[in-house]
Amino acid sequence: MDVAGIGSRFLALAVDTLIQALVVLVSMLVLFFLGISGALVGAGRNWVLAIYGFGAFLLFYGYYAIYEILWNGQTPGKRYVGIRVIKESGRPLSSGEHIGRNLMRVIDQLPFFYAVGISVALFNSQHKRLGDLLVGAILVRETDLIQPLIYQPREISTDALLSTSGLTPADLALIETFLARRDSLDGPVRRTTASKILNQLRPKLPEDANVTGTDEAILETLSYQIRSSGRLHG
Repeated sequence: MDVAGIGSRFLALAVDTLIQALVVLVSMLVLFFLGISGALVGAGRNWVLAIYGFGAFLLFYGYYAIYEILWNGQTPGKRYVGIRVIKESGRPLSSGEHIGRNLMRVIDQLPFFYAVGISVALFNSQHKRLGDLLVGAILVRETDLIQPLIYQPREISTDALLSTSGLTPADLALIETFLARRDSLDGPVRRTTASKILNQLRPKLPEDANVTGTDEAILETLSYQIRSSGRLHG
């Protein structure tokens, strides 16, 4: 898939920052009105300020990790721009990798507005910041996921319809990245790659599906069925 450029990354960051700023503004207004109403006094005031401080930390650092875990590598800003963070291999990041990647924002944003992150991204071809380098992540455009590229499957033998309900948009991206580039691979590499991808996806397929056929043909069928079902969001 196409690597997202620095411009796309920071447009997504600008959208996410705007959302965060609006949340901060609303919360500060709430604190202001609580203060002038006399509701914040004594120990209660200290508790409210402590909770507010913890909430601010979650907003600026947990916001990205929580959304990316729940939305398969996307925040509202990334979804708006049409980019997604995945592993270099094409697989989704684990929850721990999302958290580790986003904790590195503490360093990436130094000394002001992601100066370190921008500098690092400018000096590598895949525009990675430190958090991406830490966990082996990459930001990609989702163009391939929304274009109507439907692979007509070859004949395969199966005694049960292949259910794709357990597969995610990231799985579809992995399948179609291979299908789009398979012609550039040598025969043995092509067959081995198809086999590895299918073995990775088998735990998400029905246990009672007895499918025979080449691994490549099965991947074509999975791609066709996912697209035919219209499940391209996540």
